Amino acid sequence: MNQPLAERMRPKTLQDYTGQHHLVGEGAVLQKIIDTGKLPSFILWGPPGVGKTTLASIIAAAQDRPFFSLSAINSGVKDIRDVIERAKSQQFFNRPNPVLFIDEIHRFSKSQQDSLLNAVERGIVTLIGATTENPSFEVIPALLSRCQIFVLKALEKKDLIEMIDKALATDEYLKQYEVTIESYDALIAISGGDGRKLYNALELVVNHAPDKGKLTITDELVTTIIQENIVKYDKSGEQHYDYISAFIKSVRASDPNAAVYYLAVMIEGGEDPLFICRRMIILASEDIGLANPNALLMANSCFQAVHQTGMPEGRIMMSQTAVYLACSPKSNATYKAIDEALEVVRRNGAMPVPLHLRNAPTKLMKELGYGAGYQYAHNYKPGSSDMECLPDAIKNHTFYEPGNNMAEKKHQEYLRMIWKGKYGY
Repeated sequence: MNQPLAERMRPKTLQDYTGQHHLVGEGAVLQKIIDTGKLPSFILWGPPGVGKTTLASIIAAAQDRPFFSLSAINSGVKDIRDVIERAKSQQFFNRPNPVLFIDEIHRFSKSQQDSLLNAVERGIVTLIGATTENPSFEVIPALLSRCQIFVLKALEKKDLIEMIDKALATDEYLKQYEVTIESYDALIAISGGDGRKLYNALELVVNHAPDKGKLTITDELVTTIIQENIVKYDKSGEQHYDYISAFIKSVRASDPNAAVYYLAVMIEGGEDPLFICRRMIILASEDIGLANPNALLMANSCFQAVHQTGMPEGRIMMSQTAVYLACSPKSNATYKAIDEALEVVRRNGAMPVPLHLRNAPTKLMKELGYGAGYQYAHNYKPGSSDMECLPDAIKNHTFYEPGNNMAEKKHQEYLRMIWKGKYGY
């Protein structure tokens, strides 16, 4: 069989679709949308292998809409414009507008996402995007405001068992074998809730059966076969995300041994070393922050050093930096501070700056009270005043809460001295 099992088993109708009952079950939101015949633009957000692409094609087919598909990995603005022109040519009286499905829409740049706006706004296409990343951060606000967001979940154990049983019972290739399942646990564990991984593992195990013979699938058999057939690290596929995720989480967990191991896997697999270095720069600020400000300097120096020396020598600097970051105290206080501040801004808009903080370059502005009451910090001991700087509507709101580490305890002591209990310090 040339097609992988996951493709052969791809559902064509909602009745054959497995999982996501909160979206497609009886009376659920997407089921209602299909029944009405009206289709808003929306984004499907969920982990890999849970049916985002399949669901988009099923919905389009159920409403008899032309279906155009692009992958953000290998498509540009020209591809988007070409599809939009083709969609225009298929607009007929009373015919529903075409669906434009964009896989991994989070990989589109701002300009690429901008190129979709007019067509979505005018109803030339109905956009369905799929993403594994939080669309709040990866999709531009203008496009996000025109789309509903539907969250897909990792497939549950009962869903995965149903998929295995259905594949063994209906797939023409697998039906050639007399397969008995003694235990589903190893297959389910390997899948991690990802249907595509589940089918890949199942097909790999069945391929080890005698020609058109009997096979009993046990956890031991599955584990042995999968371990013997570990696919070489694929820097352009899912393993790219799995191993960088494991690397980051190991550093965050202060485990230098696991960090170096996953670093070695990525290096040996041919991963772009600068991609790894960029991730360490982000981690140094997001997960270490002010607990060790030198971490960001170290990570940035590593990026520059690897860029200048290249590989294989760059592995030495990368290992040094990974171990340093893993052994650094951790704090996400500044990361949480900016995210909370952004949430306040999105919820309330940009609130007026207090008059005493405003610049007063003209006589009129001074007469209106601009700058009045401003306290120049250096005129006060110890080089700071307790002047209120936040807008009135959120005064005393605490965004930054120092982490529980030696470096930030010093920040807390200083802030407590300045603010005398204000902000909770």
